[in-house]
Amino acid sequence: MAAARAFGGTVINADAMQVYRDLSVLTARPSAADETAVPHALYGTIDAADAFSVARYVEACRDAITAARTEGRVPVLVGGTGLYLAALFEGLSPLPPVPASIRERWRKAQAEQPPEALHAELQQRDPAMAATLRPTDPQRIVRALEVIDGTGRSLLSWQAEKGPALLSPEATRRIVIAPDRASLRDTIAARFDAMVVAGAVDEAVALTARGLPPDLPAMKAIGVRPLAAAASGAIPMADAIAQSVTETRQYAKRQETWFRHRFADWPRAPTADAAFRALQKE
Repeated sequence: MAAARAFGGTVINADAMQVYRDLSVLTARPSAADETAVPHALYGTIDAADAFSVARYVEACRDAITAARTEGRVPVLVGGTGLYLAALFEGLSPLPPVPASIRERWRKAQAEQPPEALHAELQQRDPAMAATLRPTDPQRIVRALEVIDGTGRSLLSWQAEKGPALLSPEATRRIVIAPDRASLRDTIAARFDAMVVAGAVDEAVALTARGLPPDLPAMKAIGVRPLAAAASGAIPMADAIAQSVTETRQYAKRQETWFRHRFADWPRAPTADAAFRALQKE
């Protein structure tokens, strides 16, 4: 917000969950007051029933950046979805469509088999791709199996073919906000408590009440399942909150690993204020 005010900018979302209109509280989406004070784009624009993809995000982001520049504003992208940011700077792979019958077969396998078994099958068929994936990541494992089954080529091979990038490092100011581990742990816990007070439980219940397929991205947002379970009396609310906080901390750790590996040349700042001061000096 400070950067957008200082540079005459439009805040553009780069968070894969904040795109969903059903998830306002649980994703800490900008408030109505924020969106009134400074122009925002790509927040809450997608229905939870829609499996939004990185390819669609890049196109939507292209439009948002063009619109901001047409209005004489500076695009200010913010968010922690590494795959979205990488696609903007590195381009997208030209993946062909996978036949629906093949996609359905592997989705059924995902529902019926443990991820370790699927990973073992991928290891046999595509060991190079399997080596890049955690055995406990069923969504990416199944995607890799779909691609090799439907195209005869490894997903790793397709990913090596990049299209043109939307953004270049030379034309952007980049920065990673990287708080120290202890303060981040405390902040995550405090933020989730604040989310519960702000209506996160009602939001989780309303989303699950729609009866959407559980493999949709929005249904996998941190906090949705445990809070809905607690609201139904299936588990204690304290356990639901503790589980959600733990999952958030685990996600933050994976996020940090991604940023250090893929964005090793991005400057880093310990706080948002420090990041803003660094941007002002560039």
